[in-house]
Amino acid sequence: MTVDTEQATTLRNTVMDQLRADGVLVTPEVEAAMRKVPRHAFAPEAPLEKVYEPYAAVVTKTDEYGVQISSVSAPQIQAMMLEQAKLQPGMRVLEVGSGGLNAAYMAELVGDGGEVTTVDIDPEVTERGRRLLDEQGYKSVRVVTADAAEPIPGLGEVDVIMVTAGAWDVPAAWLDQLAPEGRLVVPLRMRGLTRSVAFVRRGGHLESESAKICGFVPMQGATAHEVKLLLVAGSPEIGLRFDDGIPIEPSQLDNAVTTPRVELWTGVTIGRGELLDTLQMHLAIGLPGFCIMVLDKELDSGIVAPTNPGFSLAAVENDSFGYVVYRRTADGENSEFGVHALGAHAQQLAEEMAQQLRTWEASRRGGPSPVIRVYPANTSDDQVHGDRVIDKVHCRISLSWPTH
Repeated sequence: MTVDTEQATTLRNTVMDQLRADGVLVTPEVEAAMRKVPRHAFAPEAPLEKVYEPYAAVVTKTDEYGVQISSVSAPQIQAMMLEQAKLQPGMRVLEVGSGGLNAAYMAELVGDGGEVTTVDIDPEVTERGRRLLDEQGYKSVRVVTADAAEPIPGLGEVDVIMVTAGAWDVPAAWLDQLAPEGRLVVPLRMRGLTRSVAFVRRGGHLESESAKICGFVPMQGATAHEVKLLLVAGSPEIGLRFDDGIPIEPSQLDNAVTTPRVELWTGVTIGRGELLDTLQMHLAIGLPGFCIMVLDKELDSGIVAPTNPGFSLAAVENDSFGYVVYRRTADGENSEFGVHALGAHAQQLAEEMAQQLRTWEASRRGGPSPVIRVYPANTSDDQVHGDRVIDKVHCRISLSWPTH
């Protein structure tokens, strides 16, 4: 068993104090569990200072290209999702993604009368998780090596499913294994945006209770999904990432980069530190050709001038594409949103995107997140309600704004 040194205890309590002050830790039960379990015991490869950074994950496995494929999530993310899960003593829980630490937290929360099963597709991950859980005395946690997109043998119904890997799809098995009024907490990717969504089962579908910005290592197995990348004019300099297929013929943008860049400023300003989660979702719902633009800085020729080269909210329409930018206001205290667009109809697209920004300011800013619903893939159109419907392989997801 890993020794819980005085330094580790001090670091852990400092992290929990900060998360409580930041409003991430809310309930005393979650706080007690996270103070009790020695986080460093589940990331023995990393220095203590790295393990106990409140907003940083610890990478535990990479592929042959150095891409992160398994990690111990940041304390902030784990606390946020545990709060969303609302675990109670005696509950039966399934975790998808088996780092070990989160399963230990859940075992503390459900107590001796509850059950925790953790599953991962990678045998190296489950072997490591089993060993670390055993070393810390959590032998009652069941560790399974399997593709969680399929039903887990012998599991039966569970009260909570928590997914600790980024999911593009929601397989039928998760809904089938969830008890009536049960909860699914999952980092779900929709139109290129990831949210940790707490769903509650409502009969034959799921309905969101909360959705929070997050980032996760993507799922492997049957629900793995590759984004589609459109290279503007065939050059890797400018890439447009589409999560659900490219909505135009790629050749339509071949001449867009030869046109003058339209720049339009909106008068919509934001203050420092203001969350942009509803803005991102508003554009994802309102713009049919929504995507994410990325710029290879080594190849940058000045055709585009994004504020954030690695992640710009963008859209395509016919032969044109546009992206959101911002600039500091004269007083230096705020930033103003604008739109850059290129293509034969760049002015029209820029005005449409600018109007979406103004609509967000007028009706969505500071308001609740959209309601997210998950339906089985075979659900007919008349039974799916939402402002934007996204068809996945195993489900249909709808996004709609609350009426109040």
